[in-house]
Amino acid sequence: MEPVEKCHLLIGCTGSVASIKLPELLKLFLKQAIDGRHFEIKVIATKNAFHFIPTREMPTNVTVYSDEDEWTSWKIMSDPVLHIELRRWADVLLIAPLNANTMAKMANGLCDNLLTCTIRAWDRMKPLYFCPAMNTYMWDHPLTAKHVKELKGLGYTEIPCVAKRLACGDVGYGGMAEVGTIVNEVVRRMF
Repeated sequence: MEPVEKCHLLIGCTGSVASIKLPELLKLFLKQAIDGRHFEIKVIATKNAFHFIPTREMPTNVTVYSDEDEWTSWKIMSDPVLHIELRRWADVLLIAPLNANTMAKMANGLCDNLLTCTIRAWDRMKPLYFCPAMNTYMWDHPLTAKHVKELKGLGYTEIPCVAKRLACGDVGYGGMAEVGTIVNEVVRRMF
């Protein structure tokens, strides 16, 4: 993809404890200004992501969409469909964190909320990054390897999880990549 002056970044956030890092992730992306290039950001958060997102710490210039927005924005046949409008707007989709549940939905083509509908409607000529985040035993489950392989087979790019002490106290792989690593990976490829 050719470098752009303004990158429309759509971030999907799922029901993982790592969603507490969303404000930090957003602020770091918003600070990125390289030779006049910068990010404009919108977020889609799943219902369970809102359990972990510290909303008081969120930047005020970032719109956050929920599943309800999909249904309340459409009234009649000529109204825009939100997941299609978000897909059209975005230059890149980053799912951080991607929990095991949404990963399984993506790998199997399910689309039962705003985020998974947007993913299913995604233009595969545009980049999609995913950052797994789950318990070590969930990460080590054979289905997870199968799902990651399936997502990569669709052309999506994994930003691998890391080993660390998780919020539940277990130690091992499954922690979302560090915020700086995620931002650097996207910036390197987009700018």
